[in-house]
Amino acid sequence: MGFLDVVLGRSKPVRPDLDRLFALPSAAVTLRAGAGFAPTGAGSVCFASVEGGAFERIREDVRALLDADTGRGGVPVEFGRDSYGYTWLLARQPADDTAALVNDLHAVNTLLEEGGFGPQLLCSLVGFRDAAERPLALVYLYKRGTFYPFAPLPGGADRRDNALELQVRALLEGELPIERDLSRWFPVWGAPGL
Repeated sequence: MGFLDVVLGRSKPVRPDLDRLFALPSAAVTLRAGAGFAPTGAGSVCFASVEGGAFERIREDVRALLDADTGRGGVPVEFGRDSYGYTWLLARQPADDTAALVNDLHAVNTLLEEGGFGPQLLCSLVGFRDAAERPLALVYLYKRGTFYPFAPLPGGADRRDNALELQVRALLEGELPIERDLSRWFPVWGAPGL
């Protein structure tokens, strides 16, 4: 980083480390024990939509990779687009197999990155619920290499449970690299897997 970067407040971007996703199964155990949230078996990857033949090939590779995995109890991968134009890929595994879900999400991210679509990757998330069916997601910010909790309040009013998010942050700080800048804890309303 140069002198002008320091003066102008620019920082060197963090290099994404997809292997950080492998810390999620351990964090899931801590989250269940400390806050009563259990994995749902659903997770997703969000990326900026790209059209063209190369992307279609990657999409088919992802579908073939994850759909071939249905023998372990998963269901075929689903693709969708949200109201902002982002593409979401939803993967499912049995709720008690967070490691398999994380492997699927890691494989999708890796295929997209190796296919030249790394700049389009935005985030990955894994869904959780407690006994009262409150939703929670642990969101991995691809470009920051960090996680944050997202807890929408039930009822569809686009409000979040900030107290729960801060509780989960405190609970998982030793296990996951938590995003320190709260302004980057973007809401992912209606995200598949949540």
